[in-house]
Amino acid sequence: MFAELCITSNFTFLTGASHPEEYMERAALLGLDAIAIADDNSVAGIVRAHTQAKDIAHQIRTRDEIEARDGPIGPPAPAHLPKPPSLPARNIPRLIPAARLTLTDGISFTALATTRAGWATLCRLITLGRRRAQKGTCLLTMADLPADMSGLVAILHPPQALTSQGGAGAWSTLAQQLTRRVETHLALAPCYDGQDRPRFDALGALAQRLNIPTIASAAPLMHHGRRRRMADVLTAIRRGCRIEELGRAACANAEQRLRSGPEMRRLLGPHAEAVTRAANLARRCTFDIASLRYEYPSEVTENETARQRLSRLAHEGLDWRYPQGAPDHARAQLAHELDLIGKLKYEPYFLTVRDIVAFARERGILCQGRGSAANSITCYCLGVTSVSPEIGTMVFERFVSEARDEPPDIDVDFEHERREEVIQHIYERYGRHRAGLCATVIHYRGKRAIREVGRAMGLSEDTLGALSSQLWGFFSTNGLEEERMREIGLDPTDRRLKLTMELIYEIIGFPRHLSQHVGGFIVTEGRLDELVPIENASMEGRTVICWDKDDIDALGILKIDVLSLGMLTCIRKAFDLLKRHHGTTHTLATLPPEDPKTYQMLCKADSLGVFQVESRAQMNFLPRMRPRCFYDLVIEVAIIRPGPIQGDMVHPYIRRRNGEEQVTFPSDALGRVLGKTLGVPLFQEQAMQIAITGANFTPTEADRLRRALATFKKHGNVSEFRTRFLKGMMTNGYDADFAERCFSQIEGFGSYGFPESHAASFALLVYASAWLKCHHPGIFACALLNAQPMGFYAPAQIVRDAREHGVQVRPIDINASYWDNVMEPDERGGLALRLGFRQIKGLAEDDAQWIAGARGNGYQSVRDVWRRAGLAPATLARLAEADAFRPMGLSRREALWQAKALVKGPELPLFSGDLDGEAILEPTAHLPEMTLGEEVVEDYVAMRLSLRAHPVALLRHILTPPPANRTRGTAPNPADLPQRYLNSKEIARAPDSRAHVSRQAGGLRTT
Repeated sequence: MFAELCITSNFTFLTGASHPEEYMERAALLGLDAIAIADDNSVAGIVRAHTQAKDIAHQIRTRDEIEARDGPIGPPAPAHLPKPPSLPARNIPRLIPAARLTLTDGISFTALATTRAGWATLCRLITLGRRRAQKGTCLLTMADLPADMSGLVAILHPPQALTSQGGAGAWSTLAQQLTRRVETHLALAPCYDGQDRPRFDALGALAQRLNIPTIASAAPLMHHGRRRRMADVLTAIRRGCRIEELGRAACANAEQRLRSGPEMRRLLGPHAEAVTRAANLARRCTFDIASLRYEYPSEVTENETARQRLSRLAHEGLDWRYPQGAPDHARAQLAHELDLIGKLKYEPYFLTVRDIVAFARERGILCQGRGSAANSITCYCLGVTSVSPEIGTMVFERFVSEARDEPPDIDVDFEHERREEVIQHIYERYGRHRAGLCATVIHYRGKRAIREVGRAMGLSEDTLGALSSQLWGFFSTNGLEEERMREIGLDPTDRRLKLTMELIYEIIGFPRHLSQHVGGFIVTEGRLDELVPIENASMEGRTVICWDKDDIDALGILKIDVLSLGMLTCIRKAFDLLKRHHGTTHTLATLPPEDPKTYQMLCKADSLGVFQVESRAQMNFLPRMRPRCFYDLVIEVAIIRPGPIQGDMVHPYIRRRNGEEQVTFPSDALGRVLGKTLGVPLFQEQAMQIAITGANFTPTEADRLRRALATFKKHGNVSEFRTRFLKGMMTNGYDADFAERCFSQIEGFGSYGFPESHAASFALLVYASAWLKCHHPGIFACALLNAQPMGFYAPAQIVRDAREHGVQVRPIDINASYWDNVMEPDERGGLALRLGFRQIKGLAEDDAQWIAGARGNGYQSVRDVWRRAGLAPATLARLAEADAFRPMGLSRREALWQAKALVKGPELPLFSGDLDGEAILEPTAHLPEMTLGEEVVEDYVAMRLSLRAHPVALLRHILTPPPANRTRGTAPNPADLPQRYLNSKEIARAPDSRAHVSRQAGGLRTT
């Protein structure tokens, strides 16, 4: 019997050469009793091994059931026949939670958690080291080890220098200190260099001096010897060198792999008893990570329990949402939901989300719940979402289910400019020891894998550029990559290139580093840092845990998603402008519903800037869809997605909607699923329900399929359900073509799935932004510009669209503009849009505030701005380049001349005033007037937009042939263009800005 207790996985980034899951599978095949994934100062990979152990147990149970029913499973079937389920493993190795602690003193040991208290101590110790260090590093010393380390066992790793005379310096002293604090063992790990026997003898003598036992370990860096090449590649990437330059840092052989008990006994020889001691130590480590009990904050107040408070707030919200009186079905639904929430004890979770939303609303931060929360009348009454659950068709059990026993998952979007206020509020309320963001594991994908592996293998930068730009999208195809390599001039049979491609394929999916989740928060009743280590994020003020959302799902830990959305910033700013200029107060819930003019505008595809429907694909689809009600917007949001498009569901839906095709259902059962979408599956929930109703999937299988969809990009395992799905559909009598299209849509959802509840939440923002654009185009454009960067369109296109809707747009004015774009009265009793200083590239907001604050009754000159606002000459030059001084009578060149004449620093008193009644001024320069083309170019260079003319308008007389020579379908010959155009000042000057003008203005070219 043997247990490997010192495994390094690839969550010791760029060091370990195997996944935690691979170690668990290999350990099952080798018959190991237990394994410990012990990464450097981290426990990031252990949940993966834990999940794999559960999958192995499920496979073994399935195989045992088959053998009990049908007899022993025979040899593998021929290649043309389906493979029967089989697994050579007969045992399930236990996972021992552990981490290898590397101290800055020069000592390293694996800490095994034998009890829950030991796990808490280990997590707090790692947290201490990582919180005091930069992201990705850990600083721990011997002095940081707590006096009480009960529940932990240490396996000491001796340095190589101990085998040489007088080596290791103070290491022995530190080792003695460690043995006095915690139960310690000395690792006997072979180095495979021919000196293992004398080394083991020396280590045995050292253990006797330290009065500690020895235990055996292979100290594996890989689960199998075939990963040796990958280990070297990872080392080269980590060191930033080529494989040939590794020297002694390269693996001498492939022996540092996971080994069985008999192998270890043979390698240790006279010290083989250390193998038995390793197994005995593993048996004492009874702590199982599955026993972690996550305690959510109780949210109990002085006078109310969580259940009482939730019930009170929900019923108050019911009266608020239905001022004329709530209908009976709404009250019945609320009672049902509260009863189910109470049974599952999720009241604190709903209260936490409600309190976060309430904080945002107190601060004037617009927010909106999305996802399954839109199906909940409880969330509707608590103010988490403004979407009435009556709009959708899904039941509350899709959100919270007693049978599925899964925690709810509420996503809330906040304004992208102010979400950090909400995040810091959560930290302040719960403390950083009780709250942290989830991690996101950044995996190797096509381009990064090609570039980093290619550099390690010594490929030239030209070759890497060609591969990464042309080849990365061909990884999912068979054989096409070699053909593509020949097309780009590479030889796929070249030995180095062929080996590089093999390693690239192998590294795909390897973790590269940890990043922070976009907004998934974990909060606890007790100390979060005793559940999982907490570390610093790269962003200042953020702390994260080392587990991602899949890991916390596997452990049943609740997560609150605090997300950001730029359109919410835009809508909130538009609401503020409406209140300021029209005195009307709006919220997402109080906008006039089902406005015909808004839908008429959308039917004409007049949707530039409108949330979710501003893309070219959506603009092309809107006149065909012709939305007339809110649920049409729900479908509009969901239909232009990879799932429906790849599944060929878009055209059938339109034909049925327009009456060109009869609405039919494959069966009555699927008719109940597909009724609201005219028999065409458009939503993720429908795809899942088809799998259950049409393909005989069990709820468990459907849940596995749902999880596969959520992780499709990472693991790509949706296709394993294909045979099962198609067979089930055909068994129930469905057409093979329909079954293929349904599964194709499910695979599309793997790339980007859209549930109905999510679409309903987004549809509300579509309607709100469309209503604002329809009835207040100037205010909407102003808010949209102030919320940049966001959306598909550049400021120039937003401004042009606003002017086409009759909005007067005024230029930047040193005496009238502020940082933000603002609305001001026009000559017709309406409102004009005044561009703000934020449109000037490179201008700081603080400088704009100084300009507005020191303006008084207005500036008289560039020097006046310099003196009163205290701006640097370079800032004044930026203002001049943006033509901000024209309203005071200065042209762009004149203002720039005056700005350049100013000296840096404070003006000397002797020269600050007049001398004998005359001011000391730079001699007046007579500068030539700029042409219209030059003005337009400079506008785009300075502000990315121009109010003077569209760049193409300057060339239209050149690009359009005379009427007599105009022929349908012909274009002007470049050779016929006059030389004055090719050498035009409008185009020839500012060479680095010409491409920018071309990109933003769409059409200005220099050739």
